[in-house]
Amino acid sequence: MSTVTLIILMAALAAIAALVLAPAVRQSSRSGLMNRFGPEYDRAVARHNGDAKAAQWELSERVRHYGALSIQRLTPEAREQYAARWAGLQEQFVDSPARAVREADRLLEQLAAERGYPAGSYEERVDAMSVHHAYEVDGYRQLHTTAAEAHDGRVETERLREAMAAARTLFEELVRAQPHDEGARRHLRPALQHKGRAQGHQGRQGRIPGQRLGPAR
Repeated sequence: MSTVTLIILMAALAAIAALVLAPAVRQSSRSGLMNRFGPEYDRAVARHNGDAKAAQWELSERVRHYGALSIQRLTPEAREQYAARWAGLQEQFVDSPARAVREADRLLEQLAAERGYPAGSYEERVDAMSVHHAYEVDGYRQLHTTAAEAHDGRVETERLREAMAAARTLFEELVRAQPHDEGARRHLRPALQHKGRAQGHQGRQGRIPGQRLGPAR
């Protein structure tokens, strides 16, 4: 067999192998994104009107831009201060719910920036946080949207309460979790989601459900 024939044969085999393996590679990539992003994957597909490929491209771009983001540690003192400030907002909510929600939004923005997430654009910050906290970031969206509405006009107390409750899990993640905790967070996410749903049905109107965030351990 001549060298030219051998090269042609090898190229043909490589092309066949690529065609055979391509669906498996795409499926593996899709499964990886679904596992990593969870509800964010469904949200991206819905935003692209059901176009899964467009959603996968968007999420892959998020990982490319923010997957290696340097997440900063909080000092024990900073963690305690943030916890105390959130507890104070929970108390403030009883008398001034709209103000408490607006200040909680600013507090989460400050905390995210201190942990190393983009401090400028809200959209960029949410995209970056979705890569590392995909199961909790939608609570921040809810809080931010409700805070803007509360600033522009009157919002029902129940909606304000739900926004605070929705954002609490992300707040606790940002305060307590350290850069090396990513694997542990993935195992805890189903329990955190269940906890968040349970908290959403507890408490009376005008009061934030659940216990206060205690000292970080």
